[in-house]
Amino acid sequence: MFTLKTIIVFVILGISLDYSIGCKRVEETNKFANTDISVKLKKSTKLQYEILKGSKILQTVTFDNFNTDNDLQMTTKGTIQISDGKETIEFELVTSSDTITHVRVIRENVADNGQPMDCFDLDMASTHWYGGPEDRYQYYPVERLTFEDYSYVTKEDHNAGVAERYWLNSNGLFIYVETETPLFITQNAKGYENKLCLSAHNSLPYNTRAKSRSFVYHIGVGDNAKTAHMHAVETLLGHPTSYPDERMVKYPIWSTWALYKADINEQIVRDFGDAVLNYGFENSQLEIDDDWEDCYGALTFRKSKFPDIKKLTDDLKAKGFRVTLWIHPFINNNCQDTYNDALAKGYLVLDHNGKPNTQWWNSKTGEAAYVDFTKPEVQEWFKKRLQRLQTEDGIESFKFDAGETSWVPSDPILSGDDVLSPHQITQQYVRTVGSFGPMVEVRAGQGTQDMAIFVRMIDKDSEWSWNNGLLTLITTLLQLNMNGYPFVLPDMIGGNGYNNKPPTKELFIRWLQANVFMPSLQFSFVPWTFDEETIEISKKFTKLHADYTPQIMERFKLAASTGEPVNPPLWWVDPEDRTAQGICDQFLLGDSIIAAPIIRENETKRDIYLPKGTWKDGNSDSVHTGPIWIMDYPAPLDTLPYFIKQA
Repeated sequence: MFTLKTIIVFVILGISLDYSIGCKRVEETNKFANTDISVKLKKSTKLQYEILKGSKILQTVTFDNFNTDNDLQMTTKGTIQISDGKETIEFELVTSSDTITHVRVIRENVADNGQPMDCFDLDMASTHWYGGPEDRYQYYPVERLTFEDYSYVTKEDHNAGVAERYWLNSNGLFIYVETETPLFITQNAKGYENKLCLSAHNSLPYNTRAKSRSFVYHIGVGDNAKTAHMHAVETLLGHPTSYPDERMVKYPIWSTWALYKADINEQIVRDFGDAVLNYGFENSQLEIDDDWEDCYGALTFRKSKFPDIKKLTDDLKAKGFRVTLWIHPFINNNCQDTYNDALAKGYLVLDHNGKPNTQWWNSKTGEAAYVDFTKPEVQEWFKKRLQRLQTEDGIESFKFDAGETSWVPSDPILSGDDVLSPHQITQQYVRTVGSFGPMVEVRAGQGTQDMAIFVRMIDKDSEWSWNNGLLTLITTLLQLNMNGYPFVLPDMIGGNGYNNKPPTKELFIRWLQANVFMPSLQFSFVPWTFDEETIEISKKFTKLHADYTPQIMERFKLAASTGEPVNPPLWWVDPEDRTAQGICDQFLLGDSIIAAPIIRENETKRDIYLPKGTWKDGNSDSVHTGPIWIMDYPAPLDTLPYFIKQA
């Protein structure tokens, strides 16, 4: 029974209690000093906390593995905490303004406290979610994805080349999990339907020998999704400090990979370059892809394939090409001289048994090693070997493949902070190779949004579907942009032709059209494989892309200045537009051009949504005032629907 004196004490402390007769606490609230932001505990089937601004609930989170009857406490440093006697959860107010509320949630010593799990309702009936990991089935918005106790690191599984620990929803909520957290996610799994749950446990692939682990995440709630995202970019994600090479934007990259795979030599490269010129196409560079080395990891050209590489690169440059080269971070053990030298010097990633054995797609199990980029001396050794390719062989820049954590041996020994393992192998690889300048492309990222380099989508298949096909070209573009990577290099036009299934003429042309308002064009399958019509249509759209290079570069510069995405989702124009929030098959260049390509087989028309504003049809003089649906917009094979915002 509470006395009047007790109630007065509660009021002085800023604690509000709501009790029912015969029951322990139902609700308890504690306010951050000198603000209208508070944390409320409440009990339903599980203990929950709410973040409130005044009386408005900003966000509710459910503790899946935490329960206590203890009270919220204000600490001397101004944070709010709750303890069950073993574990303490602390709430720190980072920012409170008219437009954004930002709270940091902290648990220490995860290794000693089991597996904490905090769950967010996806509320899929009325809310859309963005960000999350790169995925083979890149649904977008991302609330449809399913994961069960999924280790949140870059890895081959799911095509997760980029796995930023960041989510944003259409209501203006963002979630960001700090890198030191051994994060696992569960989303839409059995028993957790319509939920995104963050958990932390001291298990592989993280370093189980780390002395302590924390579980720390941020919750931000803004007026809308755009406000929330830009706050996250400014305070957590970061943004590029410069931008990539303009010629790679304006003119196509021509790669040997999809067309020739590993069957390349000097004559094939010469013939490929000559065909590009003879058919009247421009180029930014010619890229020599897989199987040019003496052996994987040697970083020297095989004489039987390339008898005089310097003469080849000189001849190509004389014809107007720049020459770039495919590089990977592995050394196969049959590359004995390089492998033995690197192993003796301690330059390879070892497991806790002292073994470097791993594998990748160009080795068998245990027959390869991963170069240890977490060691500064190894970074310098690797860079010097690449510099030799530039100075002696005439290579101008590089396409860097792999980089994900899953290629290292299981339970690896990596240099640096134990709690950052295995993240740092991705980050240090990207930072090492990114130092080669604005023509660089990588396919992995981990906290490397500040790099002024292209991030390439992981290989797409020559398909139409959600199964890593054309549709996911757009959704992956959006996913990467909303994780803070604005310089996206779309994969090969037409896909990679895996399983002996090259693109059809229709797929090739529609894929090219989808690329036009993306940052760059990358050909490997070529227009002249098909017919004269394909050549003419391809010239039309490579020119259209080149014509809009100034607008692309303008957005590149803005991304380097403020962190705004180059290709945002349609709702960027109007964050309150609920229709735009759910659209996955259109995208923006900046906030002034809408691309609405055909991405389904045998379609020659489509419905297009235009958000608020006045939009001129790029294929005619017609003007539309949004928000509006244009139904059955005609788009025969030579037509890309796009719209330009009018002042």
